[in-house]
Amino acid sequence: MKYDYIIVGAGSAGCILANRLTESGKYTVLLVEAGGKDSSFWFKVPVGFTKTYYNETYNWMYYSEPEKELDNRSIYCPRGKVQGGTGSINAMVYVRGQRHDFDDWAAAAGDPGWSYEGVLPYFKKLESHPLGNTKYHGADGPIGITPMKEGVHPIVHTFLKGCEQLGYRRNEDFNGEQIDGAGIYDLNTKNGQRASSSFMYLHPVLGRPNLTVERDALVTRVLFDEKKRAVGITLTQHGKQREFTASKEVIMAAGAVDTPKLLQLSGVGAKALLAKYNVPLVHELPAVGQNLQDHLCVSFYFRANVKTLNDEMRPLLGKLKIGLQYLLTHKGPLSMSVNQGGGFFKGDESLEHPNLQLYFNPLSYRIPKSNKASLEPEPYSGFLVAFNPCRPSSRGSIEIGSNRAEDAAKIRINALTTQKDIDEAIQGSVLIRKLMTAPALKDITIEEISPGPQCTTEADMLKYFRENSGSIYHLCGSCAMGDDVATSVVDSRLKVHGIEGLRIVDASVFPNVTSGNINAATMMVAEKGAELILEDAQASAGRGGAARASEALHSH
Repeated sequence: MKYDYIIVGAGSAGCILANRLTESGKYTVLLVEAGGKDSSFWFKVPVGFTKTYYNETYNWMYYSEPEKELDNRSIYCPRGKVQGGTGSINAMVYVRGQRHDFDDWAAAAGDPGWSYEGVLPYFKKLESHPLGNTKYHGADGPIGITPMKEGVHPIVHTFLKGCEQLGYRRNEDFNGEQIDGAGIYDLNTKNGQRASSSFMYLHPVLGRPNLTVERDALVTRVLFDEKKRAVGITLTQHGKQREFTASKEVIMAAGAVDTPKLLQLSGVGAKALLAKYNVPLVHELPAVGQNLQDHLCVSFYFRANVKTLNDEMRPLLGKLKIGLQYLLTHKGPLSMSVNQGGGFFKGDESLEHPNLQLYFNPLSYRIPKSNKASLEPEPYSGFLVAFNPCRPSSRGSIEIGSNRAEDAAKIRINALTTQKDIDEAIQGSVLIRKLMTAPALKDITIEEISPGPQCTTEADMLKYFRENSGSIYHLCGSCAMGDDVATSVVDSRLKVHGIEGLRIVDASVFPNVTSGNINAATMMVAEKGAELILEDAQASAGRGGAARASEALHSH
């Protein structure tokens, strides 16, 4: 079957592309998703992510290779296997990143269109913000943005008071003029329900006659013609192999793990790697799967002498009460993320920009590693404070481990392989300890449960980070944008170097990880990417029309 565009992956980016490319009615689009529908109640409930965290029905449940600098542990890397992708199973904290994150993109891509000023219109385009249409926000986009300020647990205000006591500024909007300081996060929710790109962009347009969605369909290869042009895909669905062709473009939106994996399986990547697994080389592009980045996070657990969300969410009666509150009003703890407060701080005052992100949770919990897992609060009044460095400089990779699409790629985060990252792991721990000396926080804290009083030196703190930190699931950069074919995969229009008809629009194109949760930036890339695709289609049609006119002229 033939379409104008084939989009591989119905995740945060793919759902937006499907909407925008079918909007005019001019083009036919096939959207392919390896998972099923996002019809479960738990996808709508914001705290429902705790039900999909270890659920293999909706989650690829990937693990990294053993990380040498993280006590040889394999780090858990959940990825969404459902319509909406990882945007259907994430914790919905909505942070764009710092201005210089995107200015660095522009420098890497050699294109000012990717600077902060260049991407701001696309951030505004995708959001419906309660502040309305302002310099920094949009009010007419599909993605609902909810500041959690109204409903956070009272203990979050104690955290903010503590930050102010130590001289840190209060930040009312991390997506406004400045990102530094302490505040309460925004969520991508609407009316107390998850506002994923699947719910807000794709669901409303599923009836468009020029859009076809194939679910439970695992793409196995991108197909190329003899001129190295991408012309279609093969996939397996319900045990059958199927083939689809694209007259204009194949667009990869399978995410930072599966986009590079699929390119490699299709013969685009490092020559030696493909030869190792007997994959015929279509086009040598050594940076495919390189430059992988992620945020690593570690949590400090505290016992409180005041009530926290543990006291509401642990007893059965409390669970029933919260559940009823949500069903009747779409409000209460189930309508929010557990990551309620936090902010962006400097681990060293000589730095130009904040380099640490903090999360304050009015709940202390651990999630058991089983398919039946659910968020289970600790059996005491507790809270946790977590941090991750904003812009780690360690670089990892995604590489195929076989020539079968059914086999997971090898994920190497390569954590803590630079001195900067080691320094920041210590800086974050020192910062949390400093914050906990604030009178407001001392007043409510009985003890630090872990790492605990035995962790006193910087060496102890680094050891705790090595043994307990984990991915905060912001994998990106594995098909980076840039103008050097030796170190990047796509150009500034997101076209794969050296190949016609193939584009990548997802978090794998980030030249550098952004400061903060990456879902907002991924959706922005999709809005901008859709515009670039439509511009190129129009330019191509214009050239085609001019060529036909010229032919007609010369035929007379």
